[in-house]
Amino acid sequence: MSWTRSYAYGWPNERTEASTSSTEVSQIIIAYVVLTFDLVILFGGVNLFSGYDTSFLQQYIVPLVSVSAAAALTGFVAHEMAHKVAAQRRGFWAEFRLSPSGLLVSVITAFLGFLWAAPGATVVSGVDERDREDWGHIALAGPMMNVVFAVVFYAGSAAAFVFSSSDAYFWLLMLAFVNGWFGVFNLIPIGPLDGRKVLRWSRGVWAAAFVGTAILAGALAIAFYVYGDPLFV
Repeated sequence: MSWTRSYAYGWPNERTEASTSSTEVSQIIIAYVVLTFDLVILFGGVNLFSGYDTSFLQQYIVPLVSVSAAAALTGFVAHEMAHKVAAQRRGFWAEFRLSPSGLLVSVITAFLGFLWAAPGATVVSGVDERDREDWGHIALAGPMMNVVFAVVFYAGSAAAFVFSSSDAYFWLLMLAFVNGWFGVFNLIPIGPLDGRKVLRWSRGVWAAAFVGTAILAGALAIAFYVYGDPLFV
């Protein structure tokens, strides 16, 4: 699954205090709602448009919307806020700005059965373009937030699988899978992706982060698509 690739930093104003604005809040809410809609379409697939199969909607629409909202919140919003917090802790101005064209592309691709989403970016001001360490730390924060959520959701899925008779484990495993793949995709060192900035800063850090996240994402993919449960049984 293709995911967000737009972390192109740089903004004309500079401030060093932790801050937000009504513009940032409104734009990230818009991006979040659209991305949730994309994921509902992607996860629901053809069943959402099969008028004769009302049982699917009756049984799955609530968990489908809930999981899509949680995936967008953890995979995208938390990822962007990790960039923002990392930048502000280092004394730089940072706010999210959406991309209308990126949102449109995300909706179109969701209807086509895959997702290429660049709903916006955390823009940062005040960092010297030659300061690879600052850029690297700010870029790495987003994918590492996805890794944290992937591990937490996986642990929750394993616990639910062992101790509960509900299908909560499946939805938690889906959230773990989505976050794992969000993280590894953004660590690819090309274009405006986070991986390029991390690699420019430290090849060792990038290699450790990429390989570790790729192994995690691969294991989650096998658990989700092949076994359908977190314990590979």
